[in-house]
Amino acid sequence: MLPRFEVVARRRPVELVRPFASTSGAPGGPVAPYVAVEGPDVGPDAGPLTLAGDGLRVVASYDGTARLEVTAAGRTTRHRSRRHGRAGAPVERLGLALTGTHVTLLAREARSWVARCRVDLAGRVDTRDERRVATLEAAGGTFGSFGQLGLRDLRVVTTADGAAYRPGGLVHLTATSAGPGFFDTAHTSVWTLDPVTLDLEHAADLFFRRPDRPGVLGDHATHLVRDGDRWLVATSTWGDFDRRRRTRVTLAETTTDLLRGTHVLDTRELPLPTDGLRSVAVWDPHLVRTDDGWLVGFVSARRYFEFHPALAGGPDLDGLRLLAADPAPRECEGTTLLRLDGRWRVLASDKDQRTWPVHDLALRRTGRLDAPYPSNIPWPTLVPLADAAGGGWLAVTFDGTRAGGRLAGYGTHGDVVVMRAPVSR
Repeated sequence: MLPRFEVVARRRPVELVRPFASTSGAPGGPVAPYVAVEGPDVGPDAGPLTLAGDGLRVVASYDGTARLEVTAAGRTTRHRSRRHGRAGAPVERLGLALTGTHVTLLAREARSWVARCRVDLAGRVDTRDERRVATLEAAGGTFGSFGQLGLRDLRVVTTADGAAYRPGGLVHLTATSAGPGFFDTAHTSVWTLDPVTLDLEHAADLFFRRPDRPGVLGDHATHLVRDGDRWLVATSTWGDFDRRRRTRVTLAETTTDLLRGTHVLDTRELPLPTDGLRSVAVWDPHLVRTDDGWLVGFVSARRYFEFHPALAGGPDLDGLRLLAADPAPRECEGTTLLRLDGRWRVLASDKDQRTWPVHDLALRRTGRLDAPYPSNIPWPTLVPLADAAGGGWLAVTFDGTRAGGRLAGYGTHGDVVVMRAPVSR
């Protein structure tokens, strides 16, 4: 069905602080608990970094050991990491990030950011409260939105019929912007990729409210769909991950331009059927509208973390029923719907087999993508290029390369891996 893909580029746009963005014309400011402050180069004028707001004050410093002082709920605590608190190279500058409920001191060493001390504020202060977020201020450096240590879960922004949505000829992608820790330190971002130069640029950030809990969350693993004059945003509820709390999929609808700026979206649950499956969670939604209604690809987990692809369909997104599932693999996700040779196919990523299987709509395996398989569980994100770069196909995926050091750990991946396939003859 497709020719062989070859790796043509790798990208790693690490950025600790981004300018606050606004699409309203008013000055931007913090709207979600994903902010950071970056100090100047270390020298006689470099002091501690401070992040403060209503009921919260965090001071980050380094005197040979990374230290955090946290004042919340009328109580001050002091923290350092015995194992990770000392830099492995001369410290060039300091950074302080709030990502979800976590505050992290990072040191710039040998031109890389390394987490040296981290504190979870859950149970001490509600960092997701919008009123509190709006009061956040910083001292000691440049204050702005938290950027990313890596990008993963890349999906093409599409129209409702599954075609790539490419205003200006650029490929638009949603991604999970990795934070300095596990899934609850990440958030959703939007990027553009020039299909000719392969330049990758940040365009927007998306945050979410849910109907069943207060506050703003950094949910991610998102599919952004242009449906007429509105956007549909299907997202996995990873922003407050807890094994005791079932990961679900939510849906937001808006006519606001989501391809630029920073947005907080109201959501409702997208009910994904798992009848007959042993399922504790669902994630990785991908939506397509066909002549017969909607198809939604997703992942169903038997337990954390053992999961497989599934497919639902129905006349509308509130009337879905389970169409098929492939429960055989143990770690297979990134479920993606793609039209090939006039037929809908379901693509996924199988970690155990180290391949991208291609299924029919009954989720029977009919083949696989002929492409190098990076580390972790890279998603099969494909874009036809009939009008650019000589035609053929572009694949945009990611790998398991981490950043931020051992304290940050898993969740800080990955490199963006770009592949091409020539025109099929």
